[in-house]
Parts: sequence; structure tokens; C-alpha cells
Amino acid sequence: MASPRIALMGMILESNRCARPATLADFESLTWLKGDSLLAEARSGAPALATEFSAFVQAMDATGAWTPVPVLLAACHPHGPVEKEVFDAYCTEILAALDEPVDAVYLCHHGAMVATHLDDPDGELATLVRQKVGSDVPIVQTLDLHGNISDKMTSAVNLICGYRTNPHVDMIERGEEAAFSLRRILAGLARPRVAHVKLPLAPASISLLTAAGPYGELIDYGQKRQAEHAGTILNVSIFGNFIFSDVPENGVSIVVTARDDLSVAEALADEIATMAWQMRDRFIRSLTPVKEAVAIATNSNRKPVIFSDAGDNPGGGGSGRTTELLSALAEAGAENVFYGSFFDTELAREAHKAGVGAHFTARFNRTAGTQTWEQWDAPFSAEATVLALREGDVTGRLGIFAGRRLKLGLCALVEIGGIKVVVISDRAQTADPVLFEMFGLDIATAQTVVVKSRGHFRAGFLPWFPPQQVFEIDTEGLTSPVLERWPLARVPRPSFPLDADAGWPGASA
Repeated sequence: MASPRIALMGMILESNRCARPATLADFESLTWLKGDSLLAEARSGAPALATEFSAFVQAMDATGAWTPVPVLLAACHPHGPVEKEVFDAYCTEILAALDEPVDAVYLCHHGAMVATHLDDPDGELATLVRQKVGSDVPIVQTLDLHGNISDKMTSAVNLICGYRTNPHVDMIERGEEAAFSLRRILAGLARPRVAHVKLPLAPASISLLTAAGPYGELIDYGQKRQAEHAGTILNVSIFGNFIFSDVPENGVSIVVTARDDLSVAEALADEIATMAWQMRDRFIRSLTPVKEAVAIATNSNRKPVIFSDAGDNPGGGGSGRTTELLSALAEAGAENVFYGSFFDTELAREAHKAGVGAHFTARFNRTAGTQTWEQWDAPFSAEATVLALREGDVTGRLGIFAGRRLKLGLCALVEIGGIKVVVISDRAQTADPVLFEMFGLDIATAQTVVVKSRGHFRAGFLPWFPPQQVFEIDTEGLTSPVLERWPLARVPRPSFPLDADAGWPGASA
């Protein structure tokens, strides 16, 4: 096959069931690209789209002739379920594009999307594409490791490449892996078979770090076993689930792709699943109370620290607007604090109107809504000074955003007592130091850094804050990892740790 036609498409959304539904405008504000525009962006030096998608395209470019068929890549920041009209419009577009024959399909998804009318839209999309192209056309897929995996999905595709790192820093490698594997498949060097084992183990994301702990050990073990079976196993991916999606597909998933023998994949998937179940008690982590965090921040006789505002992570559907921790630090008179980033377009505009050096009353959440997902976005006012202003068009430097262009809209740096607060106009988690550095702030000079991010900040801020100087704060918001606080109605029950007595039939085997 001299120049295979490869269809490129994907719909990327991590859905928090309790957050505001995702609209077409939400996708258009981040990524809704098709045709030549999509291909050009993927091939650019600092793409403003999913890193693995760009890596896939560039790896295909580097490994031989091919004919890309760029269909549509749709992505938005984490939100609630995608609206049915948006999902249907995406389906119509990609399926129409597949009227023309292709030799393979690349699906770039997150894996934890929910729709207002579907619990498993990722599985539905994979199935619709399979039905359209037929059984002989290879479909390869990349997924975030927080995906909620279904049998519907795994039975529709030929290969799934899941992230292996959390914080996510291996998107380039996974895009390249999908491309290299597709080359092997098209050359007849592999006839992949996918095995999937789902466990009644549904931990919160706070326990799914990979540098250490049970999840990291599982992934490392999977990679060791894959290396030992290099002649028979093409990929091992272990998905931790995204509990806030609240779907029947929640739960840790072991997905193993064999080169041609399904029984080998099934045996390895069972082996890893058994190991995961035996360590289930380790998937529980504790948080630091707000009161204790304030005490740490007001104690100058210690090493610098970084706080995760864990309950309000925009990277998991959080609003980026809760004020609990900010107001507590301000009331306590905390000094030398960098706080980022508060999503408040109105406040950013007011700061720009006032100008650098202006003193004004900063009103956070002045138009706080009454919807369920806004219940923690309490108004907060404080006297402030405008320190700096800019347009937030920057390129990430470290961690998940490294090399990726960010469009944060109007941004402002305001000072409230001893707290320097970054205000942004596009909801994004503060996982990269560039959100402070774009104002000339030096992270090394702060005694306390507070970030609205749950886990990805660890990679971005590692040069300053090793694990022992990181604190995850028990704050309120849409991403609070205290699962007992949530009305999880669709997660399979019993599931550990929601149900301490949950059992797994495969444990006996």
C-alpha cells in the first residue's frame, strides 16, 4: 500500500456529570477544526490542539507516504455532558466524510465523555465509525488514562493507546505509538486483537498519580510485561476511570492489544487486573483541611509549598471560580502568595479598564449564577491593586501544556494584601508556570503557590516543588475527590472504595 488514505477525526471531552453541559460554542472556543485548517494546525510548530493528534500526523509524515484525510477534530475544556445537538452534528459530519473509502481511521478521544442522551458516547462513536468503514479497515485510537472504557468501544477498534503518565506528559509518545502501530498493521505485520477487563474499582483521580503509588506500579508492571511479550503484545493500557462522569462504564479497565492472538491478550489482562484488585486498599488518599492549609501559609518558618485547590480543578470540570481558599488566605493575612488562576472575564476587563497601578475593589464572581454547578462560586470582594495586564496568548513551557499554544483571553495580575492573583478569561487549569511567568513572576520567590489544578501542576511545577512540598487541599467545588459528597447514581455498585465490601469474581481465578 503505497499511500494509504487515513481519516483523521476525534471528539475530546472529559465530562463531569455535575458541571454545565458543553455547547457548540465551548468547542468552537477551543477546537473545532476540519480539512486543510486541521492539517495545517497539526503540522505547525506550536499546535493549539491535542498534542497526541499533532504527534500522530507528524509521525505519519516522517515514516512514509500517506494521504491524510483530515475530517474534524472537536475538543473543549472539561465540562458537563455534551449537548445532543452538538454530538449529532459531529456524527453527521464524520460519517458523511467516510462515504469516500479510506484505508484506516485514527480516532483522537479523551474517553470520559458523556452526552445529555448517552452514557457512552465514546463507545457509540467508535461503533458508528466501524459500521461505516466495515470490518476490514483498521481503527486506532488514543485515549486519556482517565477514560471510562466500555466493551462497546474495545470491540469496535483495532488498537487503543492510553496515556501512561499522570500528570500527562507522554501525549507525543502515544500519538507516535498509534502511528507506528498503524504502519505495522497496514504492512500486515500485526492483526491486532483487543482484550478488556473491567474491575469494580472506581477511585477518585487524586489516587491515580503515576510517579509513585499503586497506579504507577500497575502501569510500570504492564509495560514490563509488554516488553517481555514483545513478540505477541502490541500495547498494554491501564485506565483509572473518571469518577465524576458517573456512568455505568466507571471503573479501572485493563486493555491489552495482542498482535494476533486474543488468548494471550486476555491472559495478560486478567493477570494485571488481579494485581490491581489485590492493591485496591491503596487507592485511598487523604487531603489537607483548609484550616491547616491556612496555618501552613501563614507560617514563614518553612520551605516554600504549593497548594492544589483540589475541589476546583478546571481540568476536571471545575468552574475555576470558587473563592473558599482565596478568601481564607486573604482573611488570615497570608504573605508572599501566588494564586492562579481565577477565571473571571468581568474582573479581567475591569482591571484592564482601570490600568496598571490602579487601586480598586476587586469583585470576584460579581454575577455568580444560581445553577447547581455554580453553588460554590461565592462572591468575594477585596481591595486590590492592578500590577500587570496582558493578552493571554502564550505557549506552555512544562508538563501537560509544554509546547502547546494557550489562548487565555484578557489576563490581569492583581494584588490583594500579600496575595498576587492571576485572573484569566478562558477557563483553564494552572498546570504550567507560564501562567505566572507571563506576568514576570518568578516562582522561586514565592513562599506559597496556590493552583486551581488537581494533579497536572505536579509536572509543571516540579522544578520548585518536590512531592514533599505539595499539599492537596480539601476545598469545595465540582471536583472534590471526597466521593461520599456526590450523588453518584450510575456508577456500578458495589464498587470500591464507595463500597468497602465490594467483590470481584475474577479474584478467585
